[in-house]
Amino acid sequence: MIKRLAIYCGSATPADPIYMETARLVGRTLAERGIGVVYGGGRLGLMGAIADSALAAGGEVIGIIPQALVDAEVAHRGLTDLQVCDTMHQRKQAFTDLSDGFVTLPGGTGTMDELWEALSWAQLGYHAKPVGLLNAGGFYDLLIAFAAKMGAVGFIRPQHQGLMIVDTTLDGLLAKMAAHVPATTIGQIGSKDL
Repeated sequence: MIKRLAIYCGSATPADPIYMETARLVGRTLAERGIGVVYGGGRLGLMGAIADSALAAGGEVIGIIPQALVDAEVAHRGLTDLQVCDTMHQRKQAFTDLSDGFVTLPGGTGTMDELWEALSWAQLGYHAKPVGLLNAGGFYDLLIAFAAKMGAVGFIRPQHQGLMIVDTTLDGLLAKMAAHVPATTIGQIGSKDL
């Protein structure tokens, strides 16, 4: 049962409106379905759009933000709960602890860091939660192809090639995530299979 989702996305506002529209749709839809949002705690870009739309629809929004970003005055002060941490590692651990899964929207290097860590931790068995990728406007087409290449070459084991759950629609992605079955972790694979 998914009660909260960690949402990874950018703090930028791209010129193409599809990205902000997608962020607003995600925030509003999750709130309407009674699914809380755990996110990076920012007020700018896609981050702010998700938070504002979820709050406007009556949803729970928990922000996890490092003190350095609070000091830079990018924290969203109107959330259900704003938790301030010291490091990015603490932030990502809190995302994992507070959520029942992860959804990645378009973003930059920070978003990629969060996505790959969620996938890596799933492989290692640090969590057994679904890791979703919302491919809005084809933004992640090349990343999806790259992940397939890593699998084809042998850098992603067959047991883990389905860890990144992908869809172009939020409804489709949430349905796939609800049907998620945890993969065999690296610790459960015999050394001869590594």
